[in-house]
Amino acid sequence: MSPETPPSGTATRIPGGRLSGFWQRISEGRRIDELWSQFTADARASYGFYMTEAVAEDMVNRRGRPRFVRIAKTLFWSLVMKLTPARRVLLILAFVLLVGSGFHFEFSNDVKGDFNFTFVTVLLLLLLLSLELADKVTMKRDLEIAREIQTWLVPSKAPEVAGGDIAFASRPQNSVAGDYYDAFYPNLNAAENGKLMLVIADVAGKSIPAALLMATLQASLRTIAGEGAPLGDLVIRLNHYASAHSLDGRRFTTAVLAEYEPLTRRLVYVNAGHNPPILRRNGGAIEKLEAGGLPFGIQVDAAYETAAVDLKPGDALIFYTDGVVEAFDEKGQEFGNDRWIDGIRALPDWGASESLQFLMKRVDDFVGFTRQSDDITCLVFRAK
Repeated sequence: MSPETPPSGTATRIPGGRLSGFWQRISEGRRIDELWSQFTADARASYGFYMTEAVAEDMVNRRGRPRFVRIAKTLFWSLVMKLTPARRVLLILAFVLLVGSGFHFEFSNDVKGDFNFTFVTVLLLLLLLSLELADKVTMKRDLEIAREIQTWLVPSKAPEVAGGDIAFASRPQNSVAGDYYDAFYPNLNAAENGKLMLVIADVAGKSIPAALLMATLQASLRTIAGEGAPLGDLVIRLNHYASAHSLDGRRFTTAVLAEYEPLTRRLVYVNAGHNPPILRRNGGAIEKLEAGGLPFGIQVDAAYETAAVDLKPGDALIFYTDGVVEAFDEKGQEFGNDRWIDGIRALPDWGASESLQFLMKRVDDFVGFTRQSDDITCLVFRAK
């Protein structure tokens, strides 16, 4: 055999290599079980999306074929009505041609045949798919730009604070989020001995509308805090602004705002209808920061109570949004407050960044690949 002649097995390895490369490109290197988990999560999320127009209780009470037919009909019309009128016609035409493809006619022994529009149907469906993908790519590009802008509104790294350590993480349910977190000194010269502002907030709603309201909240907060307003006055002014733009209370915002004074280790806070931050003392005791009032935007003249706690070295203070405790697994079971508090109790004596990773891993291990329906945000402050 000459040196130019390939070994006998080469011809069979090349197609296999190409097939393997094709599979790697399509699957992005994911295992079959990972792809299946992702598919089931997508299918469950899509089912819930399209079934929002259905009368759920009426379907639950039905059994057997009528219930199945009703669900199938609801899913079909939910899908069709979310398309543009021109694309609806295209989809209906494709279905008509698909059904008509099996029609057989015979007038005589010499005149007979079959209608087969399968190829045309496939072309119509591919055309419809390409149009929908074009819309999705355009929207995704816009969302990526919005996401980039949103990252400018929250800190990219935690500020340095004497006697403290901060870490934060946020995972939007979509490309953009309605959750907001912040840690900043209201005055530029306050980093040496001034008060640190800690904030976490959750705007009602999701995606673009919630993100826009989050941006206005951030701008208002930064402006009012920069004027040196006391915490009590700050939350009242924020509530006035939120009430003027809440669409009669439909776009309210839950939040926790706190001022930490490094010299005294005192934290003064207001909880505006938000999930209470958890303070884990160095000895393991758990306290909840609940004092405050209504969410911003519910009632224009709402009153807010401030409260204070003194932190000690080794204490951990965890701020979080409801997306953490309402995270769910593939069976629809919620992570829940009990698991979250158990995780906080089990926190090792680590820094803020390691503590944050520890807590978020417990959430990740619980939900797996299940797509979530809300943003997940957490901020950890550890006293040194």
